[in-house]
Parts: sequence; structure tokens; C-alpha cells
Amino acid sequence: MAVGARNGRSTRHAGLPTVAIVGRPNVGKSTLFNRIVGGRIAIVSEQEGVTRDRQFAEADWNGHPFLLADTGGILDVAERPLDRQVREQVMAAVDHADVVLFVVDGRSGPHPVDHHVADLLRKSDRPVVLAVNKLDDLASSLEHHEFHALGIGDPVPLSAQSGRGSGDLLDRIVEALPEPADAEDEEVDLRLAVIGKPNVGKSSFVNSLLGESRVLVHDEAGTTRDAIDTWLEFDGKRICLVDTAGLRRRSRVDDEIEFYSRLRATAAIQRADVCLLIADARTGLTNQDFRIGEDAWKAGCGLVLVVNKWDLIEDRGPDVVAAFEKELRERAPFLRFVPIITISALTGKRVRKVLELARTVQEERQKRIPTAEVNRILGALLARKQPPQGPRGDVRIYYASQVSTEPPEFVLFANRPRDLQESYLRFLSNGFRRAWSFEGSPLRLLARQRRPEDR
Repeated sequence: MAVGARNGRSTRHAGLPTVAIVGRPNVGKSTLFNRIVGGRIAIVSEQEGVTRDRQFAEADWNGHPFLLADTGGILDVAERPLDRQVREQVMAAVDHADVVLFVVDGRSGPHPVDHHVADLLRKSDRPVVLAVNKLDDLASSLEHHEFHALGIGDPVPLSAQSGRGSGDLLDRIVEALPEPADAEDEEVDLRLAVIGKPNVGKSSFVNSLLGESRVLVHDEAGTTRDAIDTWLEFDGKRICLVDTAGLRRRSRVDDEIEFYSRLRATAAIQRADVCLLIADARTGLTNQDFRIGEDAWKAGCGLVLVVNKWDLIEDRGPDVVAAFEKELRERAPFLRFVPIITISALTGKRVRKVLELARTVQEERQKRIPTAEVNRILGALLARKQPPQGPRGDVRIYYASQVSTEPPEFVLFANRPRDLQESYLRFLSNGFRRAWSFEGSPLRLLARQRRPEDR
């Protein structure tokens, strides 16, 4: 079975700049977020403070992709010092952004909280775009001029609800985005991202990894703000640890930790081939761990689950490990195909094995199966179980072919591709995995109409 060449994921490796939306509650941040990303992702309500679980999504404007983060509203709460609260909320967002989108309410005019936020943003080194929302009649509106008093640049009037003015706002955002980094000249065999919640031992793991590998090539700035890519050599292979510095840094605000740990993980995932999801053996895997891992899986990255601090578990025999892995795979279906390894970053036990697993997963992602072999396995699966009949009659699959790698992707040509049930596609996917494994790698099946010339 042949191994395919890299299929060129320049967008992922380049990384996406991050735009963070900040502002008071009820100024339309979530509505603007939904408008920009093109869907109702964030929860929108007239009630203040509704955005509890912070949202982020990829957006694109005229060929300029970026990651958009919707943050919670900055509250003016009497029992907490205003200056401290504003600083914590704003600087948490600013620290993780390349551009800050500051949203204010054009109907109510400048608010004292707006002035506090503006003071902080003026002192930061981040570009700021000021959006004056809730102005429906842009042609005759003058309210946005009041916000020149904030002293952070020309305000952009818009209505996030109707979309008026959003194009001009996006033009301003794109102008403020950092220049894309030049393509790297150095050959890289594997781009590896260390992801996971805070305090699970990511920093200890990286330090142990570098100590085990002995050869540290160099550190250099990554393509996203404050990211440091670490290069090392392992068994003659050149490995880039993607954005490990950003992943190690803890958020300043406790209630922002989950959101920003996922945001940093998402930025790292975009640039990685394989992700190492670090989890804490003492606490077990939480919903946040599963979400971070699923983000990497859905993005097409290879994945290795690394359970750290295993040395602190009293009973850690083979039966315990087997039961532990079984429970994890039952809780998260995608983990059925992911290698799981227990380690101790503190003692260095099995740390080297993690790199070996990551390299194997990358090889699995790069597999290219000859078309004849694909159709031999497909024929055996069809003989075992035909597709269920669709609402318009029999569903037939004629042939299949692998169309890409990293991750492996196969196209099934059928007479009625829309009638192929999800359960049957899973049956085929499991059959392909039994034949070719693809351990640690997502596997994608697409159904298409058979071309007329093939009939």
C-alpha cells in the first residue's frame, strides 16, 4: 500500500489571526458575531449577560480568513471595583487577539464603561476597530460621531441586525489584520500541537519532551501573535511543536479559562498535522477535554490522547488501563480510533513513546490506497450488506476512489447519493478502517452522483 505525498495545507500551517469582540452587555456583540460568521452560532437575547459560554468560529472576508471570538459583556456591577473588572475582562480578550473589535451602542451614546475600555485599549499594542452598532439609517445618522470622544480612531456605523454597514466594518478589520507570514523554507516532517486544559501538565510534558530529545534546533516566532514554535529532531525527523508557548500560558481571569484554552487550542489545531491532547489522570477526562479533542478531530488533524500524571494513580496495572481506555472510548465515539497512552511527564516515563505514536499517526494520515484496492474492499462490503432502499427506490454504489490525504478522504459514486443513510456510511467507514486502519486519523466519506459519462 502506497503512502501519498503531503497534499498541501498551507492555510492550516499559516494559522489564522484572531479578532476578539469586546464591549458592554446588550450592545449587539453576539448579533454582530453571527452576522460576520454567517450563522446563528451565538445566543442572542435582550437580557444582559446572556453570553456565558464564549463562542468562536472561522470567518472570511474577500479571501482574508480569521478567527472571530465573541466574549461576554463587561458588566458595571456595584459590588465589584469597576476598574478591576474592566481591566480583567478586556485584557483577557486583548491578550489573545491580533485585532480587537470594540462594539458600542449608537442609540445610547458613549457610556462610562466604554470610556474605561477605550482607555485600556489605547494602552495596548493591538489594533482596534470601533463599531457603532444599532444605527438603522446610516445615510442620515450622525450618532456615531459622538464616539470620536473615545479617542481610538474613526468609528464605523452599522446595524448588525440588518447587516447595513457590515461590509465597511469588515474592510476595516481586514486592513488591521497582520500580514500573513512567508512560507517556511525549512522542510518539516511533522507539525505537532500540544493541546488541553490548563494545569494538566502540558508545560511539564513539553519540557520532558525536549529533555528526552536532547537536540533543540531553535525557537522562532510563529505566525500568530505571541506564538513560539519549537523545533526539535527525533530519530532523524524534523518536528515543529506548534504554538506551545501560547498553550502554556494561563488566562488572567478564572471564568475565562475554558473559553481561552479552547481558543488557543483552535489556533494551534489550524497549524498542526497531529495534536497531542494532554489530560490529567487524577481528574479523568471532563467535557472540556472531549470538546478540545473533538475540535481537532473535526478539523482533520491526527490525534493522540496522552493521559499524564499516571504515576499518581495507586492502582495502575494492565487491567486498570484497559478499563480506563474502554470507558473513554464509550464516552466519546471518535476515541475508538485514537491511540491512548498513559505517561508521567514528571518522571519522563513513556514520553518518547508519544512522539513515536504521533509519527505513526501522521503516516496513517498520509496513506493513499490504490483505486483497485479501494473497490476490492468496497465490493466485499457491498456483498455483505447492500445500502438500504431510499425513498425513491434502490440505492446503488458503483465504485469509489480516494481523492485526498491528510486526512484520508474517499468519494463514493452512487445513483442516489443523497439517499445513503448515515448509518450505512458508518458501516463502510468501519470496513475501510478494518482494511487499512488509519489509526489516529479522521476518515471522511463523500457521496456523489455518478457522472453521466460513466453510465
